[in-house]
Amino acid sequence: MRFRTLTFVAAVAVALSLLPAQALAQSLNAKPAKTATQTWTAPRTVDGQPDLQGVWANNSATPLERPKVLEGRALLTEQEVAALRKKAGELFDGGNSDAAFGDSVFESVLANVKGTRSGFKSIDGETGDYSSVWTVARDWDNRTSLITDPADGRLPPMTPQAEQKQRAVAAARSGRPSGPEDRSLQERCISYGSPQLVAGYQSYYQILQTSTSVVILTEMIHDARVIPMDGRPHLPPNILTWTGDARGHWDGDTLVIDSTNYRPGVFRNVSTEKLHVVERFTRTSADTLQWEITIDDPGAWTKPWTAMIPLRPSKKAIYEYACHEGNYGLQDILAGARREEKASEASEKQR
Repeated sequence: MRFRTLTFVAAVAVALSLLPAQALAQSLNAKPAKTATQTWTAPRTVDGQPDLQGVWANNSATPLERPKVLEGRALLTEQEVAALRKKAGELFDGGNSDAAFGDSVFESVLANVKGTRSGFKSIDGETGDYSSVWTVARDWDNRTSLITDPADGRLPPMTPQAEQKQRAVAAARSGRPSGPEDRSLQERCISYGSPQLVAGYQSYYQILQTSTSVVILTEMIHDARVIPMDGRPHLPPNILTWTGDARGHWDGDTLVIDSTNYRPGVFRNVSTEKLHVVERFTRTSADTLQWEITIDDPGAWTKPWTAMIPLRPSKKAIYEYACHEGNYGLQDILAGARREEKASEASEKQR
């Protein structure tokens, strides 16, 4: 969490550069991985709706944004995906290397396959570090970005106001915090935002359904979103929440969740009270719950954008995420900052 015509020639060059030498000849005739023909039917609840219940994991290795080295390529070949998956197993072997989180997994594996980097070393700059025992096996597919719209797989430009806010947030977190407000909402155990886009690290969700509501429990900070399905209107615009005011309905076999009334800054640090999120959950196979997310916030981005995350079923239970606002970690961070200030003042006096 602490998280970018020579078309044919360029595409072939990038594809070849990704592959091990022994696969180069085959890559000339390689085609994007194909999707299996749909023959599966979703199970139903007693109310006749698609049954989405259970625990679902977001361990996708696909980055949110398409890396610039893959510009113009929405899909990888089957050979490329195999090479990435193999290299990931070598880099993150469950304990003998540093851990990688978020999009750094895809980025580091891609760089190693391309030969522009060797190995992986965490550079978080913080006290202590995680080993790859914390890194779960990621799900690899042939997509080069979770973002499906815009077509370039990249986030649209931020507004000037959002850019200014992003710089202010970065500046506050790079120095000594004067108070808890200078630390992130995640670090303060308030929220990871909604929807949470964290992958591969406590990124599990549990869905429960009744005839009148749906509950989505997130593992991270154990937020439980209770989504009414009875057609009631949203809350008045002056009532803002950390996870938004959600309302749900069925569109055929797709669960649609419409959320408004967000507090500013809760999504990717730069969102505003104009944030409007539409989520679409569709079971497309026995092992896939397709989660499509459209973000519309004219105060933060110049146009809406959409991402699709494939969730996988898990037999694991979600346990309490023991994180609460004002815990000892935050107290120690602030106490450390005050001690550093005193040490700095004493050093200045001695000069």
